Amino acid sequence: MKKYYIYFSRKLSLQPGTAHEIHDVLCANAAANLGYSTVLIYPHESSSDANLLNLISPFNPKPPSEEFKEFYNTQDKLQVALLPKPWFIDKGGKLTSFNTLLSKYYFPIHIRPHTQIVHTRDWNFAKTAVLQKVPTVYERHYYQDKSFEPEIVHSPFFKIAITQSEIIRESLIQHGMPPEKVVWLDNGFDPSFLARQPEEAESWRKELLANERQHLAVYSGALHRFKGIDDLIDAARELPQVQFALTGGTESQVSHYQQIIDNRNINNVKLLGWILPRSRLVSVLQAADVLVHPHCSGDAANFTNPVKFFQYMASGTPIVATEIPPLMRFKESQMIAAWCQPDNPTSLAQCIQHVINTYPRRIEGYPESIEFARQFSWENRIEKIMSYVEERMRP
Repeated sequence: MKKYYIYFSRKLSLQPGTAHEIHDVLCANAAANLGYSTVLIYPHESSSDANLLNLISPFNPKPPSEEFKEFYNTQDKLQVALLPKPWFIDKGGKLTSFNTLLSKYYFPIHIRPHTQIVHTRDWNFAKTAVLQKVPTVYERHYYQDKSFEPEIVHSPFFKIAITQSEIIRESLIQHGMPPEKVVWLDNGFDPSFLARQPEEAESWRKELLANERQHLAVYSGALHRFKGIDDLIDAARELPQVQFALTGGTESQVSHYQQIIDNRNINNVKLLGWILPRSRLVSVLQAADVLVHPHCSGDAANFTNPVKFFQYMASGTPIVATEIPPLMRFKESQMIAAWCQPDNPTSLAQCIQHVINTYPRRIEGYPESIEFARQFSWENRIEKIMSYVEERMRP
């Protein structure tokens, strides 16, 4: 019987503004790219009566839909399996919860026989796998708020816990995770970001540059206030000669910031929304003169490990980054970047102008940044994770 690298995600959708979902998909995609037979499992929300028939045989790996591949920019090796979630599930009572269905029926009967290793950010799924004596990799990206069960974290089948920063690693240890079983690793970028797309990049410049502006500053990511979007808009107002383009965000977020831009009579900021197919984001980043990574200070700045930062590096485009704790170790790196103060639109604007003046755009990108970025691919991240798993337990 074929054994799989199982990545379980509690929820996946084809909606913008879902960083944790993107993380799950790209981790699984990288494992598949490395040659592991990988299945990404997630619940399928449905009220269809026909869905009940799938309860009899719920584990059916298949290629993801074209819409899925375009949204997440996955390659061809990844498979997905959608677990039926009938209408009566999670309507009240422990016996009809999805956790019960997953741990008492789906996993032990239908998934376990096909599983070589489990990788997940879902603690319930991780516990279930460990109790079923399956090698398990668990990820926790936020502060831990309750103690871990000793019988789980000390089990030989609980291989490693992955966090994204030292401060979160310490939080896990404080709540009972054995220090030798928790490490922090950076996020990564998809290999497609290394491919040069000069024609597509030039097409973006022709589309985005307006009113005889010659320089393009691009932001890619969620449109949350704590991400520094308000500061970025204020910085744009101080640089009317520079065209700004922001990608990402939900429809409501785009609408909110478009209203702010209109109310302030700012005419050099374009909101592009969620770009599809997602592969087009590569050429947007390569089209820019400068890529901007703003961020407010505060708790959210202490443990972020933003995917866009590594995508920016891989693009070879000069970066303006805010000085927040998780990124400071990159300040002396080989990549082409300048650093500014958080919560300071003027400092951000000055930094953007400095980069434009100092590092002229190169169609081929800056090789220093590209070479430095290679170590942060999602595939390299998976290889590091697998180094904590004995070879005999790997898929």
